[in-house]
Amino acid sequence: MTTTALGAPEQRVVLTGVSWATYERLLHDLKDSSSPRLTFDRGVLEVMSPSAEHEESNRTISLLVEVLAEEFGLDVRNLGSTTFRREDLEQGFEPDSCFYVQNEGRMRGKREIDLTADPPPDLIIEVDITSPSLNKFPIYAALGVPEIWRYDGRAATIFRLEGGGYVEAGESAALPRLTSGDLSRFVAEGTTAGRREWLRGVREWARGR
Repeated sequence: MTTTALGAPEQRVVLTGVSWATYERLLHDLKDSSSPRLTFDRGVLEVMSPSAEHEESNRTISLLVEVLAEEFGLDVRNLGSTTFRREDLEQGFEPDSCFYVQNEGRMRGKREIDLTADPPPDLIIEVDITSPSLNKFPIYAALGVPEIWRYDGRAATIFRLEGGGYVEAGESAALPRLTSGDLSRFVAEGTTAGRREWLRGVREWARGR
């Protein structure tokens, strides 16, 4: 087994040669903990402990989704960093945040999610302040996640699943009318403006659409 550690601000450790059974045991042992977050891809396990900057950006984007959905008249189900996994693919992940939007009605109130029968989240939020040590996009693609918003500490990019892989998109399908530029601006403003002022600006923008 080999180990690779990447430093601050996000702490990441990658282990290779990890069995599915070991991954399952770790999930069980950490089930009541919000950190660290685990990603598993056919024997490769990433353990990530988010920084304060990471979590602030994540929570800002998550709140943005909730507010815009309300203003656009959409119901969403926010499942945060819920663990999603498929043993048959030997893949599993815990996103920074995730939402059911188009499939919210189908998944409303459902307590047990089985990705062999249920749809994956319609939208995943990925905050990568440092370079990610494990490329999660192939995992998301294999599980059929239709849209990812990735924020790298400077700018946000919207990706859509097309033909088995992700391509950059100018506008969100989960929340139509929101562009990557809008998303980047809102995240930046969310870390500098007071929360009430920021929320007021988000709502005014949405109502102008």
